[in-house]
Amino acid sequence: MAGRGQNRAKGPSFSESVGRFWLRVTEGMQVNELWGQFRSDARTSYRLYSQEVDTERDAGVAGHHHFFSIAKQVFWAFLEKLSPAKRILLLLAVVLMFFPGSEWHWKTGHSDIAVSTPDLRLWGGLLMFALLMMEVGDRVVMKRDLQIAKEIQAWLLPAQAPVVPGLEIAFATRPANTVAGDYYDVFARPGSEGRSYLMAVADVAGKSVPAAMLMATFQASLKTLSDTPGTLTELVARMNRYACSNSQNGRRFTTAFIAEYEPAARRLTYVNAGHNEPIVLRKSGAAERLSVGGMPLGIMDGAPYQSGEMTLEAGDWLVAFTDGVVEAENPAQQQYGEERFLVMLRWGAQMTPQGLLDAILADVARFAGNAAQHDDITCVLVKCV
Repeated sequence: MAGRGQNRAKGPSFSESVGRFWLRVTEGMQVNELWGQFRSDARTSYRLYSQEVDTERDAGVAGHHHFFSIAKQVFWAFLEKLSPAKRILLLLAVVLMFFPGSEWHWKTGHSDIAVSTPDLRLWGGLLMFALLMMEVGDRVVMKRDLQIAKEIQAWLLPAQAPVVPGLEIAFATRPANTVAGDYYDVFARPGSEGRSYLMAVADVAGKSVPAAMLMATFQASLKTLSDTPGTLTELVARMNRYACSNSQNGRRFTTAFIAEYEPAARRLTYVNAGHNEPIVLRKSGAAERLSVGGMPLGIMDGAPYQSGEMTLEAGDWLVAFTDGVVEAENPAQQQYGEERFLVMLRWGAQMTPQGLLDAILADVARFAGNAAQHDDITCVLVKCV
């Protein structure tokens, strides 16, 4: 019996069990990484609730009254994010946690009457835990649905750049949330038999699911309408007409840069519909902005659009991007800015588009540090060879 017991495998020690538990909880993240993630989550939550809070102090209002006014606004901003049933559960849990239980004594003649109330703090804590579990359950279901939406959205974006004569192309996007409102694509225009290629970079107003849904409609309209004959301005006008029918009276608009490139003539025709001005960086180092176009799509039906035109030479770069690149913020709320962006472009002008794109995204990430990404980041680099 003793020998059999000695041969029995020993289980993990207490320290090993604690180590495994900690590794599973933290997913291998270091303490500084956990702290950075906490700060990022805290900033995101603060922005969520503070956007509904008026922190401006009116003249003549005492400091303590102003403090209680802000506290009241924060309380309601948080409470109204919950369903009515969960609000009642939360309020009940908070109330119960203020009843620790007590005992009163009364003397009546020769009798001593004792009345005790139960300690309700445990029940308050259990209700709070139940509320937490329900919120986590909702979050898991939502995360699963968002993951499916992310996979669907990935199907709408090109996995790799097409082969375009005389061009090297690289593109990438970094969503601020699970799904994004940015769009990019490069494809041969249907019916042109490779004589021209369409390039598009777009940014739907808003974020997350609503923006992603409108991004899908933008992609569908571009693919469908590009198959119809007509000039680039006619194509953009048709897309604007379609966007106006789905924009909630202009509240859901889309900025877009749409260009048509003809490899044989190296001619680029473009329309800038209210988008960040793309940059043409010439081989000489001179930078030109592509600003000709019109207003964003979806604001006004029948809005006029104009097109610009230029010839690209070997060594020139075309850079189209969304505002998430230049408006990326660091913890001090300073923006990355177009000046730093241009410095990176000139610095890497001799690199391949993919190499320069990787360097730019790394520089943006280095600049932002552990600050939360508040907007989608999309960049398309095209080099003429």
